[in-house]
Amino acid sequence: MTRIRGNSIKGKKMYLTQTIRSNARNKPLGIATIQGDRKRTWNEFVERVARLGAGLTSLGVCKGDRVAILALNSDRYFEYYFGCWWIGAVAVPMNLRWSALENAHSLNDSGAETLFIDDQFLAMAEDILKDTPGVKTKVHLGESSTPNGFENYEKLIATNEPIDDAGAGGEDLAGIFYTGGTTGFPKGVMLPHRGLWASGTALVAKRNLGPDAIYLHAAPMFHIADGAYSMGIAVCGGTHAFIPRFTPAETSHAIHDFSVTDILLVPTMVRMILDDPSFDNTKFSSLRNIAYGASPMPEGVIRKALELLPNVEWTQAYGQSELSPIATLCGPEWHNFEGSNNGRIRSAGQAAICNEVKIATEDGTEVPRGEVGEVWARGGNTMLGYWKRPEETRKALVNGWVRTGDAAWMDDEGFVFIADRLKDMIISGGENIYSTEVENALSKLEGIAEVAVIGIPSEKWGETVHAIIVPDQGVELKEHQVIDHCRDMIAHYKCPSSIEFRSEPLPLSGAGKVLKKDLRAPFWENQDLQVG
Repeated sequence: MTRIRGNSIKGKKMYLTQTIRSNARNKPLGIATIQGDRKRTWNEFVERVARLGAGLTSLGVCKGDRVAILALNSDRYFEYYFGCWWIGAVAVPMNLRWSALENAHSLNDSGAETLFIDDQFLAMAEDILKDTPGVKTKVHLGESSTPNGFENYEKLIATNEPIDDAGAGGEDLAGIFYTGGTTGFPKGVMLPHRGLWASGTALVAKRNLGPDAIYLHAAPMFHIADGAYSMGIAVCGGTHAFIPRFTPAETSHAIHDFSVTDILLVPTMVRMILDDPSFDNTKFSSLRNIAYGASPMPEGVIRKALELLPNVEWTQAYGQSELSPIATLCGPEWHNFEGSNNGRIRSAGQAAICNEVKIATEDGTEVPRGEVGEVWARGGNTMLGYWKRPEETRKALVNGWVRTGDAAWMDDEGFVFIADRLKDMIISGGENIYSTEVENALSKLEGIAEVAVIGIPSEKWGETVHAIIVPDQGVELKEHQVIDHCRDMIAHYKCPSSIEFRSEPLPLSGAGKVLKKDLRAPFWENQDLQVG
């Protein structure tokens, strides 16, 4: 049996590797990870993490260094996270849907010198690496032969003896999670060990998770939402199963084949599963819990879900990356449309046990219950700030409170009802898209005099990106021309799905700002604008 190393750990701070060390002690032969036919026990998992930490150290990675990854879901991705934390390094997960330019920015901005990459993104790596001179070491964690110039992942583990856990934890930086930027390129949210720990334990408490839980990583592992549920499963000693990426068919098969009990999905994924022609609810007989968030769940979808999967309990999570990412939870006891509790399903729930939430004015003064204000949250899961952006940190993190930028009201029992977004953000298929980021890309196209980007309703995605453009006088622009330009600059999912050309100037406020509320109004008439 592997010795559980960590004699150098001192103090009482919470450290993320404590979870896996505890699991290896208490259930060494319990299954930690499942991918296809490959299964590993907790004892084997910790051994591999300790060897991976040694391998990273042999490559020159030290405590506090940033280590990036661009890969599909896998058991190796899970090992990567803990391998970084084992030596006190900082994980920098990269967005699968971003362009090479955006991912190059996250590498350059974070200062990551080491990049893990799988087979799926080797082709993109060429475009990324030509613009990232700071990346010195590349680790291939795919199944194909390792390209020249790359370190082999399995060789790093096989050729290095396990090292002791460095015991990084508490306020130590665990990860930089990049989110859409209001002023252009994405910004890095700095999350400490205690933040990920707090959100994970909040889910354990709310969902009553135990060591018999089997969680399927269907949502992308670069996303902090998967990270929170993943940490909850690690805390309770459950099992982690993996599929490379979400598809309705593969997800359904994996739930059946691995006897999955828990899964995290965005509403678009739920709708796709329910609408899939091959949907068979007998394949979901093992499933106990589905958590959802990142965007609103249309009432029609949740009604259908409750009907077709009557034995599954549902929990909505509302939050953002800055909160690791949980602010509130709406549990299964509130997921009904009958009786005295039927209105609660339309709320975002109550504050999670790891934090407190208030509805406040611009200066942080709490408003009376029932009045609309901004959602503020603080607790063990708050961010440290934005990487290398002190001014934006100062605005978003006030006396320990994170200002979410969402408008809401709270009832007498602490249930939060989201009213609107204070910041111009679009949530499409669970992805956050800042309108200014799209506008910045469009503004670089010659012939555009004015542009405003808004979110408009979509039955499939919740919202889609809509651009309203005023061309320069005498210039004729084509929709495909505008969209093609966008796709060269930003991720495809951020690009406009529809274009509207206008000859008259865009409406402005007295301060000279475009009145996006007025632009949105015709599209959202007779619809409830919600925020997930």
